[in-house]
Amino acid sequence: MTTTGVRADARIVARADGRGGTALPVLDGEGPLALRRIRSSGAETRVMVVGAMSGPLGGDRFALTARVERGARLHVGSAAATLALPGQAHGEARYDVRLDVADDAELHWLPEQLISAHGSDLYVTTRAELAAGARLVLREEQVLGRAGEEPGRLTSRLTVRVAGRTVLDQELSYGPGAPGGWDGPAVLAGCRAVGQLVVVRPEFADHPAEARVLGECAALIPLAGPAVLVSAVAPDALQLRRLLDESLAGLTRTAP
Repeated sequence: MTTTGVRADARIVARADGRGGTALPVLDGEGPLALRRIRSSGAETRVMVVGAMSGPLGGDRFALTARVERGARLHVGSAAATLALPGQAHGEARYDVRLDVADDAELHWLPEQLISAHGSDLYVTTRAELAAGARLVLREEQVLGRAGEEPGRLTSRLTVRVAGRTVLDQELSYGPGAPGGWDGPAVLAGCRAVGQLVVVRPEFADHPAEARVLGECAALIPLAGPAVLVSAVAPDALQLRRLLDESLAGLTRTAP
């Protein structure tokens, strides 16, 4: 720990093992980004991100990369929510995630919620690069403030590219200093949990999902190419998770 904050990097490489399973030739994390392989089944290997320290705090710089090679199946989750906090170091904290998924590979990126505590300032980027035949399930959930408190400043940018083509590039910003109206009736309408679910499957290119409203607080939006976005808001993290889980289950049932 220094006056400029903590620097931490983690790397995952998943590779088909030639026996119908997935090996992890690289599983390397440090400090607050400890990585653990957990019980797996079938072709899929599971990895858990275990927070070994608090954070990210002000001035911290975290980076996590995951590469899923041809024929591999990887599921990444986290042991607990990520809590963005103010720190002794001044300035914005950053958390950068880079995901690369090859042809005939599959990644489920399903971390727990990111909680923006009062006084924190965090910029999160998630960039997913997929080959034409790759599959992805990616979930992001942000909770604005702990119980009874106002949120910190949180900016989140999510970019998804398939076969070199950008299918999604969005930036969301909440809390003090964010553009006006972020908490208004046209955006969050008083809700304190917001989430995105991105599903990429090659079959969506020929059989795209239909745009539809999912209750009062969520919508399904087909993206260019073989991708779907579900965007949702909710009063709390529990209801948000329920909305996204139901959306994913619905997409699974209706898959061609």
